[in-house]
Amino acid sequence: MFSSVIPLRRFSVISSRPFDDVVQSLEAAIGRTDSAKFGSALRAASNTVELSILVEATIGPSGLMEFCRFDQGEVLRKDATQAHRRILRLIVGNPLIMKDLVTTVPDAASYAPITILVDQRDDGVHLSYDSMASLIAASKDQAALATARDLDDKVESLLSVAAI
Repeated sequence: MFSSVIPLRRFSVISSRPFDDVVQSLEAAIGRTDSAKFGSALRAASNTVELSILVEATIGPSGLMEFCRFDQGEVLRKDATQAHRRILRLIVGNPLIMKDLVTTVPDAASYAPITILVDQRDDGVHLSYDSMASLIAASKDQAALATARDLDDKVESLLSVAAI
């Protein structure tokens, strides 16, 4: 059995904008697709050229696409004392970036696609992301770390813009 401790860097920004406005900003930058149709098209792609064409047609201006979302606030709002809670977890990424990461660092598949958490709190709307580079840093694979840093830059820019 093997166990290790992985230091994590979490990027967070707080917005004074309304929750729905922040989510709309994210949605405008992240490609959205029908996951069943995308999955079928992904299975039908026979090589990386076809995969690239599919992904490029699906991603948004941020270079990312949404795979799914979880309205975790829905569960909390069942408790009358939490009726105001809004928490949305977006699972986003880019299959081409994931491929580049996982080719040399298989453990990266545990973290890709990534999570963006949008959480309404008393002091504003928090947007959070756990840095891919910090999650795979132990691998010391320079190519994968460069790809992870590029992904981190994309996501941190996305969150920063959505917050303003």
